[in-house]
Amino acid sequence: MQIKIGDNYYDVVIEKKKGVKNTYLRVKKDLKLYVSTNRLVSDRQIKHTIEENMKAIVSMYEKQLYKQQENSGFSFLGKKYDEIRTTGKEISLGTEKVFIGHDVEEADLDKWYKKQAQELFANRLEYWYQNFDRKIPYPTLTIRKMTSRWGVCNAKLKRVTLNLELIKKDPDCLDYVIVHELSHFIELNHSARFWKVVESNYPNYREIRNKMKNY
Repeated sequence: MQIKIGDNYYDVVIEKKKGVKNTYLRVKKDLKLYVSTNRLVSDRQIKHTIEENMKAIVSMYEKQLYKQQENSGFSFLGKKYDEIRTTGKEISLGTEKVFIGHDVEEADLDKWYKKQAQELFANRLEYWYQNFDRKIPYPTLTIRKMTSRWGVCNAKLKRVTLNLELIKKDPDCLDYVIVHELSHFIELNHSARFWKVVESNYPNYREIRNKMKNY
């Protein structure tokens, strides 16, 4: 099955499961529409559900395409750079351009990003620890790539883990995530009390959080 949006056709992946009571529609990174529903629901009913929810589906596609555009190319601290390919395996950042050797692979780029992130992330974590308005344990820092979370706080181990992808985003995103994770030393869940801790340390957190939903 396919659906047409504008001039483009997109595949529809139907997943019928015994325990699913409702029908759920999602557009994933591969730009396919995934339909999760009960195994007794007919393809005709699925088609009708898609037609009824076409406006929402178009919105999901627009958001996914926007995310792909935002995350494509070379970015560093919220700024996009024109990529210039050179010989060798060097990565050199200029004012408007980044020079990347033809032999550079994705793993090499990750190493370069992590090298830049190690000092910056540590400095910002230290800054927010020193300026946090509650007494919290001094956290150790881990940096790694994560697919579904910007940060993780392990209160038991006194560790904050930050997503390496933050090095590509605006610096205020990094600051917000750090404050968010430090706040979990006070409140482990996302209760109203937790968000009050976040707000008392980072008053415009809502603005940054909404911006990060597009990434």
